[in-house]
Amino acid sequence: MASLEKEGLVEESRSTISQESACISNLGNLDSAEASKSSNIFSVFLEPIQWIQMLSSQLNPTFIIGIVIVYGLNLGFSGSFFKVVTDYYWKDVQKVQPSVVQLYIGLYYIPWIMKPVWGLLTDVFPIKGYRRRPYFVLAGVLGGVSALMVALIGNLPAALALSCFIGIAAGMAIADVTIDACIATNSIEVRSLAPDMQSLCGFCSSAGALIGYSTSGFFVHHLGAQGALILLAIPPVFITVLGFVIYEMRSPCLHPEKQKKMGTLGVAVKGMYQTIKFPQVWKPSLYMYLSLALSISTHEGQFYWYTDPKAGPGFSQESVGAIYAIGAMASMVGVLIYHKTLKDIPFRNLLFFAQLLYGASGMLDLIFILRWNLVLGIPDYFFVITEECISRIISRIRWIPMIVLSTRLCPLGIEGTFFALLMCIDSLGSLTSKWGGGMVLHVFHVTRTDFTNLWLVILIRNIMRIATLGLIFLVPKADPSDALIPQDILITHSTVTSDDEGLELVPKNEKEVQSFF
Repeated sequence: MASLEKEGLVEESRSTISQESACISNLGNLDSAEASKSSNIFSVFLEPIQWIQMLSSQLNPTFIIGIVIVYGLNLGFSGSFFKVVTDYYWKDVQKVQPSVVQLYIGLYYIPWIMKPVWGLLTDVFPIKGYRRRPYFVLAGVLGGVSALMVALIGNLPAALALSCFIGIAAGMAIADVTIDACIATNSIEVRSLAPDMQSLCGFCSSAGALIGYSTSGFFVHHLGAQGALILLAIPPVFITVLGFVIYEMRSPCLHPEKQKKMGTLGVAVKGMYQTIKFPQVWKPSLYMYLSLALSISTHEGQFYWYTDPKAGPGFSQESVGAIYAIGAMASMVGVLIYHKTLKDIPFRNLLFFAQLLYGASGMLDLIFILRWNLVLGIPDYFFVITEECISRIISRIRWIPMIVLSTRLCPLGIEGTFFALLMCIDSLGSLTSKWGGGMVLHVFHVTRTDFTNLWLVILIRNIMRIATLGLIFLVPKADPSDALIPQDILITHSTVTSDDEGLELVPKNEKEVQSFF
């Protein structure tokens, strides 16, 4: 009996130990699952940091900081804030018709069209041995002074206010072309990172735009359209500081003689002419211009309608800012989609489907203007947010490959100048779009209070967007990593010697000797 009881106790003890072991095992599995889950969540936040660290290690950290400042603050925040605040400035302070505002906004693009001039200055006319740093300082001072003038001086005539706005745009353009020259140099020398650099630019721009749009309505409501413009003087301060801290090797072979500089300028112009003659250069450049120009802008007509309480939904200032802010978040999603899944797709295939979706998404504007969303039971605010998100994602996916394509078309040596020329072509397309849209709004008599024919203007815009697909043959079928132009395009045809300042006509494998960053 005693032995049986003893055996029973042993069996019970074994059973208890087995159950405890199973519980411990299950708890261990749960802990490991939870740890794995938390690790996955943590990796989502850690991955962008590791990506930035990788770019900083491959390139120069101050170059990465320059991208964040120029694209995040200068183009992202300032650009978005500028867009909303100036729209209200012309509408509420100057009381201008929407078609006239479109013509004014077209003039903002003049500094952007002059990007080849700024590019030539940065490539050919260094200051104190530096080709990039002084122009960041110039951009910051010009943009800051212009913003302070229009914000602090009351009752400005429309012409003077327009001049100040063009000055702000000029500051943005000079800073942009200077950092783009740095990006073009690194894209040529580290070809594999070209899409990553453009993804970083797009992400910073979208993040800055998110902040700019989110705060624009609040500041317009509390400070007024003119008072809110004073915030545009903040980013130029950072641009000015960037000019003193960004790393750039001072060239030891710079000569101050005017004749020497003019000779180098002639070489740069000749190099641009030689490059643009290549079919693999002028064809995609023509497509980029036409894809922008044919998509006429109807923004001002829609903005006046959005904010009209009688004819339109009558969105408040805060609501307009919030809508644009959500759109900026959608742009960031577009950047992530491109970076994760689309960056290796051939240019022609990607741009074809992006343009097709771009035209189709424009029909959402038509539905909204005709108020069919109310017939379907969809509230205005929900519908316009959905439309803004879709259009922003598609626009970003459509835009980034064109920028990557532009960097692949730049010859080493005049990369800053030639990239500026390509961006000038894009700006000229945007100007054509603004002025073309302004004329169409005027022809169809879309005014501050009459929006009867606005739907027809938007329909025409959408048809022209889809018609652009007929020009897709101008885009190369190449992958983003392919070389689109001969590396020795300028070395073979140029008589420039190694002593000529500002133009380093070297093959990309000499990065260690000639790199600026």
